[in-house]
Amino acid sequence: MALPDSDVPLYNHTLAHIEAWLREQGCEQDSSDRNVWHLVQEGWRAELELDVERIVASYELLDGSRDKVQRSFPYALSRQDLESAIFAGP
Repeated sequence: MALPDSDVPLYNHTLAHIEAWLREQGCEQDSSDRNVWHLVQEGWRAELELDVERIVASYELLDGSRDKVQRSFPYALSRQDLESAIFAGP
């Protein structure tokens, strides 16, 4: 499935495109809540929730401190901007 250009706002992507994009980034869909996606990277993990108007990213550091950070990103941002913001980590 070809995704729209990366500079297109996410609200112009279909749900199938958004799900394919998240899979490409290494995210796994939650088995009990289809709006929630999980990502584990070196040093941190994230839970991404596809809300009505935005993606909510909840990060947790894995350095033993268990510090948590939550950020919200509107669908008006381009996929390229969201990749830079979300997948760079906390």
